[in-house]
Amino acid sequence: MIKIAQKIKDQLWWLIITVDYNYSRISIADHDLTDECLTLWLEDKQDFKNSLDECLQLDISLKNFARVITTENLNSYEGQRLHPNKQFVYKTRVQINEAITWYKQDATLVEQQWAREAMLKAVLTQLVETEAAMDKSW
Repeated sequence: MIKIAQKIKDQLWWLIITVDYNYSRISIADHDLTDECLTLWLEDKQDFKNSLDECLQLDISLKNFARVITTENLNSYEGQRLHPNKQFVYKTRVQINEAITWYKQDATLVEQQWAREAMLKAVLTQLVETEAAMDKSW
């Protein structure tokens, strides 16, 4: 589960309401990756902002970003391996590199974009599902 501060949750809900629950309208205006976190600046595609200060800033820990990359199988591919002792071929997921290392060193620009969009999707999905679960408990 991705930890999000209540203030950011409220701002994300405001953004979701602003785009009339059409999540495809939410875009990543810019991003930054540091040693501690991935920062995404979010905006409405139909209401572009003049500066990043006007966008919603979402900070995500590298641990959570790595988890999404691994879960989405972005840093691996379906391949075949030869069993070292029994000499038979089997299908498996072959990891290219650790998630963050893959993102920084191995991923193409498009693959990096896919990873950031998968992260955004995971955050939005978690937000909506947690709120739906809370509504059911009332």
